[in-house]
Amino acid sequence: MTADVAYPKRPYLGAVPFLKAMANRGLRIAATADLHYAKHSRGKMQEAFAEMSSNADVLLLCGDLTEYGLPEEAEELAADIRSAVKIPCIGVIGNHDYESGHPETVADILDQTGVTMLNGEAVEIAGVGFAGICGFGGGFGRRMLNAWGEPLIKQFVQESISHAIRLEQALVKLQTERRVVVLHYSPIRATLEGEDPEIFAFLGSSRLEEPINRFRATAVFHGHAHNGITDGKTSMGIPVYNVSAPVLHRTGKPYRIVEL
Repeated sequence: MTADVAYPKRPYLGAVPFLKAMANRGLRIAATADLHYAKHSRGKMQEAFAEMSSNADVLLLCGDLTEYGLPEEAEELAADIRSAVKIPCIGVIGNHDYESGHPETVADILDQTGVTMLNGEAVEIAGVGFAGICGFGGGFGRRMLNAWGEPLIKQFVQESISHAIRLEQALVKLQTERRVVVLHYSPIRATLEGEDPEIFAFLGSSRLEEPINRFRATAVFHGHAHNGITDGKTSMGIPVYNVSAPVLHRTGKPYRIVEL
């Protein structure tokens, strides 16, 4: 099971030169996920990062930033971010980032690079609020796993509930009109189409959808579903974008830009 991790926080450093440019348009959000940086991945996303910095105002990294959750892998990604990303960057970790038992180290390395890593927290940029957490599995709708039976099942469900509660707590903090949710796991079934149905329960949970609907989020971005589809909506019509790089590569770029 994943564990609660308190990430060290620091404010985004530097000027925000895009504020004046945004006077006559919306906020352009670039998003990607499942980069899976390994020990020798430096340069892998450098060109894409530069493109996103030129064409967007904010960059979202939606988890699975490393392959095995190793500090060396995070350092490879941090080097590319440091050299190519020139806009505010917000991230959450994914299940791969937990693999070696040091998700807080991965988050700290990226945080020190200037990425605002969210783990049940919120941040505001240019009048838009961002609430983020990894999320967890558990399934969807009537097929959602419930806390009944063996202790391990109850523990699994409790982890899913915990992530939903912490997402809610992050959304409560936002007083902005526009609220963007940043996840790794999916809050809806729709963006998982194309994955084997047997693993849907391990790719997300409807428990994440409930606070998204209740707080009327403007948009949701997630990763994790490498074989899913790019677009879906919650039961209340809130757009959900699967920005897993393997999915987006089908369109030619390992990232997506959405204007709010």
